[in-house]
Amino acid sequence: MKNLNDLPDHSRVWIYQANQKLSKEQIAHINSSALAFLDSWAAHGADLDAALEVVYDQFVVLSVDENVASATGCSIDKSVHFFQKLGNELNVDFFNRLLVAFKAEDSIKLLPMSEFEDLLKADKLTEKTLVFNNLVTTLGEYRTNWEVEVKDSWHRQLMPV
Repeated sequence: MKNLNDLPDHSRVWIYQANQKLSKEQIAHINSSALAFLDSWAAHGADLDAALEVVYDQFVVLSVDENVASATGCSIDKSVHFFQKLGNELNVDFFNRLLVAFKAEDSIKLLPMSEFEDLLKADKLTEKTLVFNNLVTTLGEYRTNWEVEVKDSWHRQLMPV
């Protein structure tokens, strides 16, 4: 299976954040399932040049080099169904967009967005807190703008004025 380093910066990327830290067994299951999925993933019959990696035992990053073949609506739907099935098998939610992941005390913390906002308002977190901007769309953005300070991410809108 390819890894993300095998794909160029212009590759499209999707980041699936788990609602819990993934165990070694869960990661092994993800990797073995990904082998089969990526081997069969295609768009209008054209194989997709794709890679999938588990990062920080918390995120699953899927990327495809669209210069080789573009991910279409149907192929994107297949990837979403893959993550829904994976989530059901592992009892993990990869689709809770209201959880904010951030670094604190050398670990990754997850909080509901409202609680994260409350900690910013209480100055327990600051504009320099490292967050994960899962809205990046290319592998280049992932490599440079995924782990950023609150002030450099969409999260800044949660800061008090």
